[in-house]
Amino acid sequence: MTERPTMQNADRLAIARAAYDAVPLYDPKRAPIDLDLTDNTNLWGVPPTAERTLREVAVSSVTRYPTLYAAELKQELASYLGAGVTPEMVVTGCGSDDILDSAMRAFGEPGDLVAGSEPSFAMIPIFARMNALAYAGVPELPAQQPNVDALLATRARIIYLCSPNNPTGAVMARATIERVVSACRGVVFIDEAYAEFAGVSSVDLVQQSERVLVIRTMSKAFGLAGLRIGYAVGQPSLVMEVEKSRGPYKLNALAERMAIAALRHDMPWVNAHVALASALRERLADALRAMGLDPLPSSANFVCVPVANCVAVGQALRARGVAVRPFPALPHVGDALRISVGPWPMLQRVIDALGPSIAEVNG
Repeated sequence: MTERPTMQNADRLAIARAAYDAVPLYDPKRAPIDLDLTDNTNLWGVPPTAERTLREVAVSSVTRYPTLYAAELKQELASYLGAGVTPEMVVTGCGSDDILDSAMRAFGEPGDLVAGSEPSFAMIPIFARMNALAYAGVPELPAQQPNVDALLATRARIIYLCSPNNPTGAVMARATIERVVSACRGVVFIDEAYAEFAGVSSVDLVQQSERVLVIRTMSKAFGLAGLRIGYAVGQPSLVMEVEKSRGPYKLNALAERMAIAALRHDMPWVNAHVALASALRERLADALRAMGLDPLPSSANFVCVPVANCVAVGQALRARGVAVRPFPALPHVGDALRISVGPWPMLQRVIDALGPSIAEVNG
């Protein structure tokens, strides 16, 4: 990595204060509602062995501190990932959010730049500013692929990529990711929160570069969102820096035990529900097309569909007891709704409510 220019402490403090003052409060407006399809979590429940572990947990797991750095879970995650991954190449955290936050602290100093393709995960500019970093959003190309030339031209210390992307569901071309990795001046974060649904991953790239950190979660495919289990994969030297920036005890003991149980015993359940979600995603897309809408191709467990005046349509849906996530003015897309995939009766309710809601708002 290139050396950073010298900066006086007073300058760093001023940058840190200005960045912190610019941090907005993250608010997805997820008020309680009858049917919530806003957060892309597993709506089929908890993997069975993990649920049994919850019911049988020893009291000592609650009264004592958890393990320092989740060594046993790292072993299971390394086995799950394959591709030559060892436990020393894994770091865990309180959700992938915690990993992203810690990694920005590890690899950025006040005033450094984080660049990301947009639209993408809304927390990235927030985490950047929380850590006194600047942020540059680079609009993606019309085919929902990153503008690599523009991203590299920022000369950012950290480049963030998300594949499948949230909220569009698009998978980034492998050649695109490889080009960013080979030409960047700093570290590349590859967010793979939805990788299980896509069936493709960049985890193998960590064997080829010390600049790559692949960030994943057990909140989506594994149905453990409430336990906040995130992890990342990279070369041991990279992982060590994240480990130092996050501190110990970031996973509670119950979360660690349930995650281990799911990885050891519940993969058939996880794989079956990933396949089911993928099939219902396509069924939902077909149903939206039958309504005259044009959903974007998705490789995640949600569908993003352009809908004019999406915020008002989202409010009209809420009045009918259904919540989806509006995304106004997406680059090359316009207003859109993101609909999480769940059991078909839930999706049928969305379909039944969407037509009247659009008619109410858009005529």
